[in-house]
Amino acid sequence: MTQSSPIMTVSDLKVGFGTTTVIDGLSFDLRDGEILGLIGPSGSGKSVTLRAIVGLIATRGGTVNFAGHTYSDLTTQQQTEVRRDWGVLFQQGALFSSLNVIENIEFPMREHLDLTPRLRRELARMKLDLVGLPPEAGSSYPAQLSGGMIKRAALARALALDPRLLFLDEPTAGLDPIGAGKFDELIVTLSETLGLSVLMVTHDLDSLEAACDRIVALAGGKLLKAGTLSEMRAADDPWLRDYFHGPRAHNLEG
Repeated sequence: MTQSSPIMTVSDLKVGFGTTTVIDGLSFDLRDGEILGLIGPSGSGKSVTLRAIVGLIATRGGTVNFAGHTYSDLTTQQQTEVRRDWGVLFQQGALFSSLNVIENIEFPMREHLDLTPRLRRELARMKLDLVGLPPEAGSSYPAQLSGGMIKRAALARALALDPRLLFLDEPTAGLDPIGAGKFDELIVTLSETLGLSVLMVTHDLDSLEAACDRIVALAGGKLLKAGTLSEMRAADDPWLRDYFHGPRAHNLEG
């Protein structure tokens, strides 16, 4: 893809719990319209970074800038308006178990939009179709769904408010290879057709190859390297060499 200006810039981010520092001065940017993969060793703070960016975890320093606005400098009302431009898909889906799929998708609309019940239901059905779920899935409850269907239903909810930015936390975790591949294809298609910018926390090498324009690697709470897949594969860092050239990296070779 052609290089574009950042839609989100993370600068000197610091996050910790008690006496433990998890993220220590992390900086990177997400370009407009790109899919950015966030990788790192287990415990490196990938999911913590995502949750800090979207305000679910308090930070100890640094800033996150969205489309020219420093989030921490905004009023509460302005922050609410900025968050309407985000969609978040958590690793386990985080659907409300007491609501069926359509009601889950409608939930953000109830919170943020002044719509009639009929229009809200119509829009929810459109989101259901957008992620490739059949209409009859809308009346199912999360406990009745397969892992892949839960991911797609949660993605439909993340798209409910037509966001500009999509945050994905291990979106293919728990899916079989075929299901994971189809989900990667769906993310790429949605990014291209809807103009979404995507930050994807992942450990899935196939997802990096199939979906991501660039990759950011964390280690020790800091930026290890940022670049394209080719640039990451050419890196000298021992962990990156093991990650991209180890026994599970056969699909990325050649």
